[in-house]
Amino acid sequence: MENNNSKPHAIMFALPYQGHVTSSIHLAMKMASKGFSITFVNTEYIHHQITKSSEPDHSTGVRGEDDNIFAQARDSGLDIRCKTITDGFPLDFNRMLNQGQIADMNHVGFPAHVDELIGNLVKSDPSVSCLIADTFYTWASRIAEKYKLVNISFWTQPALVFNIFYHMDLLNTNGHFASYDKGTIDYIPGVKAIEPKDLPSFLQETDKTSLWYVDKAFAQVKNADFILCNTIQELESDAIFALHEKPPIYAISPMVLSPLGFTKSTVPTSLMTTFDCSHWLNTKPQGSVLYISFGSFLPLEKSDIEEIAHGLVLSGVDFIWVLRGDAVSYEEPYVLPFELENKINKDKGLIVQWCNQVEVISNPAIGGFLTHCGWNSILESLRYSGAPLLCFPLRGDQITNRKLVVDDWRIGLNLCDRKPLARLEVAEKIKRLMNTKSDGDDLREQVIKVRQIVGNALAIDGSCEKNLDQFMADLKAKIGERSV
Repeated sequence: MENNNSKPHAIMFALPYQGHVTSSIHLAMKMASKGFSITFVNTEYIHHQITKSSEPDHSTGVRGEDDNIFAQARDSGLDIRCKTITDGFPLDFNRMLNQGQIADMNHVGFPAHVDELIGNLVKSDPSVSCLIADTFYTWASRIAEKYKLVNISFWTQPALVFNIFYHMDLLNTNGHFASYDKGTIDYIPGVKAIEPKDLPSFLQETDKTSLWYVDKAFAQVKNADFILCNTIQELESDAIFALHEKPPIYAISPMVLSPLGFTKSTVPTSLMTTFDCSHWLNTKPQGSVLYISFGSFLPLEKSDIEEIAHGLVLSGVDFIWVLRGDAVSYEEPYVLPFELENKINKDKGLIVQWCNQVEVISNPAIGGFLTHCGWNSILESLRYSGAPLLCFPLRGDQITNRKLVVDDWRIGLNLCDRKPLARLEVAEKIKRLMNTKSDGDDLREQVIKVRQIVGNALAIDGSCEKNLDQFMADLKAKIGERSV
């Protein structure tokens, strides 16, 4: 390994949620493969969850909770160090039940610990030159300025959603906060006409208290030196082009840029123990299985889960369903009612609490994906699967992501066209998605077209690599300016 002092050195902070951690680890790997030194900082709790969930064998390179999760990546020649930091709470504190406290601490108490850690790193290692922090962190600009670090904001959601948040002042001026009767929104730069119902849920709620940190985060992101966006330029060209007038923004999508054959065997990312579905999947015909996952974090209504279960039984389709124990409540585990579980033929349906999603959707048996429209899930599906999507967004950016999938790219269907969710409609939509002789076949043709766009973007001479290389060159130039 070359002299570390000859390399640019970045400190990276991921927001402590599964989707943000996963995409940040991908970014760290990609930057390290391009010659950067990376100090990746996880909270003690996130580090504990990752190492606890990793298999204690040679496949992960992790053998205990004190090990560096990047150990195997370092063995392959990448210079990634791992640091941990307190989030202000003990490990046994129930973060799911106290999300408000955790969110407040991320923006109020946590920055003091960040400041101390970065101060010590800068003092001990003069090569530290830049800070990469999740856009939702409200302290990044201030701390980067204090330690004279290049300030890089990492946005893990679509450029469309970034653009909407970036122009919240326009929404406020035009009366589109929590308003359904103001008509179509057609005045945001880089955003095609969008209906109020397709805005991120935070902007549809009458209670604006949860928006304070979004407002503060997007006020400080305007001071960033660079913005990295987890997206494909060709899929969001209007939004990216409009944002180029702001701090330089680069569409690099580390979620689908996979350095050195990045898999679970290189760096563990999961906060939960995964179940191996491959043996069950390998007994199924090609394209016959519906994969169902509503993400790692948000709860569903109990009635919705049970209507989906009834719809699955009525559809007669084979399925794998990731049904977390906290799918309904963080206070007590949820299991399907006994009489409903009995209706599910164990040969037709496999229910697990968590799995390696990329491994599952890469299996040729998967013919459809019922998803909450988390951005990572959409990108992974486009990269690793040819299956169309059945969309049931829950909250946040997922509402807007659904618009991209169903209305703009036409690679998916809505699970329900009206509320409340009903089992007969669920069964009908599942059949349409999985039927290769009707809408499902049309969707698959469109998925092929969109996947070709993604494939071209990921090629060696594609936009993702070109944008990443341009970012690296611009970043090194900026570091050089600061060192003069």
